[in-house]
Amino acid sequence: MADTLTLTRPDDWHLHFRDGAMLAGTVPATARVFRRAIVMPNLTPPVFNAADAAAYRERILAAVPAGIEFEPLMVLYLTDNTTAADIATAAESGIVYGAKLYPAGATTNSDSGVRDPAAITALYEALEKHDLPLLLHAEVTADDIDVFDREKVFIDRYLNDIRRQFPALRIVFEHVTTLEGVQFVRDAGELTAASVTPQHLMLNRNDLLVGGVHTHNYCLPVLKRRDHQQVIQQAVLSGHPRFFLGTDSAPHARHRKEAACGCAGCYSAPAALELYATFFDEHGALDRLEAFASHFGADFYRLPRNTDTVTLVRENWQVPDAQEMDGQPVVLWQAGRTLPWRLLD
Repeated sequence: MADTLTLTRPDDWHLHFRDGAMLAGTVPATARVFRRAIVMPNLTPPVFNAADAAAYRERILAAVPAGIEFEPLMVLYLTDNTTAADIATAAESGIVYGAKLYPAGATTNSDSGVRDPAAITALYEALEKHDLPLLLHAEVTADDIDVFDREKVFIDRYLNDIRRQFPALRIVFEHVTTLEGVQFVRDAGELTAASVTPQHLMLNRNDLLVGGVHTHNYCLPVLKRRDHQQVIQQAVLSGHPRFFLGTDSAPHARHRKEAACGCAGCYSAPAALELYATFFDEHGALDRLEAFASHFGADFYRLPRNTDTVTLVRENWQVPDAQEMDGQPVVLWQAGRTLPWRLLD
């Protein structure tokens, strides 16, 4: 049994840094592992245009520790007021790598999101024209739709039509959580991919609800039944090239998570690669980790694969309980768990 595992340096194709003082904690946690990251734009206020993206990018770069090479890949936040000109300018900026569709009210800081995904076809057309990927939080938000069915209904109500009407549009099904989502990506062809989080690989809704509500496992889209989890696992373990690493790491201060109405999000960045390695190891598939973490996402985003490496060692260590950010403790996802792989600094 090998005691070390050296990989092409990975990228994180979906995460949340937040803003302001929190960047001093979130950016180094990601930059020590990942060479690039697709940075979600749901700030307050959001990243509406290329100028917002450039300003946010500079704030992120200012938080990167000296001596570390890290590139934030910026994303526009689509709204009902976004224009085709906004998308053209973003595509020409050289720093924006996608546009995110949040259905209004779907998740954290999504109030400015799109009210009707079927009504913004001009934006899909502009994204297709400028070859800028559409990144989807693929859930409906109607009150009459069960929270566990919202991903499937989004596919049926909107996504099949979007895929059919815009065949040259690259689409990333972010943080896929259902067997229907996996099947959609499999069937939709080479211009459709999915990011996969550690929590949706390693957990199902029993881990959220059995024995009480486990608030630090609460994320959106919410964890689903075990049969959905197994289909996601199979897609990843099979080495399918259009399923790749995207942590959806999302920090919240402890008092906001452990509250009567706890925030959605799992802060996994400080242990992300080790968590994925643990999953692949448990399933006898460590040889598939590098492609999932380091190759497939870069290929889909049409970026060069990284040339430097990271090394994991087979050595037990414990995920810390919390990380201090902006004067507040942020509980790590899987805090206290002993993992068998540790990243060499």
